[in-house]
Amino acid sequence: MSAARETRGFVPPVLAVPAVVGLALLVVPLGALVARVEWSTLWADITAPAAVDALWLSVRTGVVATAICLLLGVPLALLIARSGPRVAGLLRALVTVPLVLPPMVGGVALLYLFGRNGALGQLLDMWFGIRVPFTTPAVVLAQTFVALPFLVLAVEGSLRTSGVAYERTAATLGAGRWRILWRITLPLAAPGLVAGTVLCFARAIGEFGATALFAGNAPGVTQTMPLAIYTAFNGSGVGQGTAVALSLLLLVTALTVLLLVRAWRPGAAR
Repeated sequence: MSAARETRGFVPPVLAVPAVVGLALLVVPLGALVARVEWSTLWADITAPAAVDALWLSVRTGVVATAICLLLGVPLALLIARSGPRVAGLLRALVTVPLVLPPMVGGVALLYLFGRNGALGQLLDMWFGIRVPFTTPAVVLAQTFVALPFLVLAVEGSLRTSGVAYERTAATLGAGRWRILWRITLPLAAPGLVAGTVLCFARAIGEFGATALFAGNAPGVTQTMPLAIYTAFNGSGVGQGTAVALSLLLLVTALTVLLLVRAWRPGAAR
């Protein structure tokens, strides 16, 4: 049997019709966005002060949120991957909840937790005089909330695939737990770790709903690229040309993310 036959399997050819329609539904709107870009003013739109502020804030908070996700998400992924089936299933379900909830719900939840009347919000205000909502740290928290599952699930899947055989062999040879973690476990999970990190960052800089409710939309303080785009199409802030240019920038970022993930996926070279 040829390699092409093994790859294609025995799917009925007629299914190509709805498949093409589905692909068009995903691609054609993006083509319409690209068609509306004013190429003659693209650079000026992207470098407009409001656009630069939104872009820089998105990148800066996205990097911080990704670092927090790595710090918290890798141990959580290890815990899930090395737990029994029931515990792992429960933890995986809890981690997946932010993926299926509307981001607005996440923003409301964060506001009720860290707000002036929230449990943690009251303690932070009373003990340290810190108010989190509608500040730049609130943007980071909102981004972390929505992006963390992408990292955890990617790393956990990679850890489960690699198994524990090499870890057991290293342990029988006298390697300690930390040495096994750094020399065996994490290198074997590197494809999932890199893919999860890239997806996590992309999700963070594209976050809108939770950020809008929990952090607000103050230019230079909490107005990220998605919020700047939304503000422009509601008649204030940056112009619509800048909004389209920022949308194109986010689209290019998403495509770059997909290419990076594809490059690190096992069997990508085939």
